[in-house]
Amino acid sequence: MWEQVRETGYWKGEIWNRRKDGTVFPEWLTITTLSDGAGHICNYIAIFSDATSYKEKEERIQHMAHHDALTGLPNRTLMQDRLEMAIAKAKRIHGNVAILFIDLDRFKVINDSLGHHYGDMLLKIVAKRLTSVVRASDTVCRQGGDEFIIILPEVESIGDVAHIAEKLLKSVSEECRVDNEVLKVSPSIGISLFPDDGNDIATLIKNADTAMYHAKESGRANFQFFTERLNQILLQRMEIERELSMAIQREQLTLHYQPQIDLTSGQVTGAEALLRWNHPTLGSVSPMKFIQIAEEAGLIGEIGVWVLGQVFAFAARWNRHPQLSQLVFSANVSARQLEDTAFAESVERLLNESGFPADRLELEITETAIMEDIQRSIPPLTELKSLGVKIAIDDFGTGYSSLNYLKRLPISRLKIDRSFISDIPEDKSDERITHAIINLAQSLNLEVIAEGVESEEQTRFLIEAGCLNAQGFFYARPLAEHDFVAFVEQSSVTNSPS
Repeated sequence: MWEQVRETGYWKGEIWNRRKDGTVFPEWLTITTLSDGAGHICNYIAIFSDATSYKEKEERIQHMAHHDALTGLPNRTLMQDRLEMAIAKAKRIHGNVAILFIDLDRFKVINDSLGHHYGDMLLKIVAKRLTSVVRASDTVCRQGGDEFIIILPEVESIGDVAHIAEKLLKSVSEECRVDNEVLKVSPSIGISLFPDDGNDIATLIKNADTAMYHAKESGRANFQFFTERLNQILLQRMEIERELSMAIQREQLTLHYQPQIDLTSGQVTGAEALLRWNHPTLGSVSPMKFIQIAEEAGLIGEIGVWVLGQVFAFAARWNRHPQLSQLVFSANVSARQLEDTAFAESVERLLNESGFPADRLELEITETAIMEDIQRSIPPLTELKSLGVKIAIDDFGTGYSSLNYLKRLPISRLKIDRSFISDIPEDKSDERITHAIINLAQSLNLEVIAEGVESEEQTRFLIEAGCLNAQGFFYARPLAEHDFVAFVEQSSVTNSPS
């Protein structure tokens, strides 16, 4: 500083000074020299100002640039810096770094149904819980939305990482209260390791993200480590998602109809509409593969509306057919569709446009989907019921329905899950469970139907137990439209009174 003053006669910059009370503060200082007639410096003029407020503002701006405004956690920018430093150090000492990619299960349901205030408060609580679990040397970052990344530098073993992941699962999954609402979310956690799963930031985060998706597909509320096999699964999933988004426009989706039979008369009383996807290069893609992807990719709403439109169009084409004009058609509804506030409006619009009688439409929702959040399931189901459509609980017996909640649901039919039917008559426990479900339905004045019937013995058991409706391969596989019509006609002739 003084060298520059002597050489140029001028200096300005920031220094640290001390007040009379001993406190240190930042000071903005300008020094100018005064010279005599001979050019010798005779005086120094110093002008200074307290830079404390300026420095505080600068620090706030820096903090805002590197931290999430809602939770105060490091943001993506700071996360990149911290991860770069952690990787650089790990390279020097031949150590390991773990990256945990966390997504909150069912956060969107809470945010959409209760509003952003509750969602924001919940994110703050989760951020505190994540921070409380990890070490001081670890970094918890918010990626955006309900996604978080945790950097664990200098980890000794996979076991240590798994132990921290278990603690995170337990902490985040605990209930919390926001205002008068009791909220509960759980984390799905994907984990990648440096250097085993990648040598750069982008690869490590991508692989942790892949593992997180696998955690969701494995039932949520768990953690998964990345493997190369998961990467191949992700690539396949991305291809299915990309192709599925264009499947309706390319007319690759079709419906097959599985007959539902009255066991006393043998007549067809209805049919379940089942989605099929035939792709020119992927071939016949199983619904078990693409339905879940459609839900996660936000495509299920469009596909669900298309399914109902096709069912109504099919019924309209055969409206004057004596055996088909009174059939009830069932269509599956996912949890995502039920969460969509516009779904009931879409059903009502399609019913009005097609003229299809509402009482000939049955919407099937799995027991698991309903019981995920029973309180929020009741209003949309009640709205659908008010349209005149029938509501059935699909896969009944696989969830945890209580009798109290079952009485409150606006349902008309229980559908016994195929897992209880498949081992009858060999498995006496399944027989007892099936008997109990039939008795429960009768006590609540609900219809009951069994799915997955594959033998004459199972049919006889169901009749004796009081279940008079069924579907399954014993009667017919899901059939294309004209094959279904032919089956109904043949069934009518075969079982008509002589």
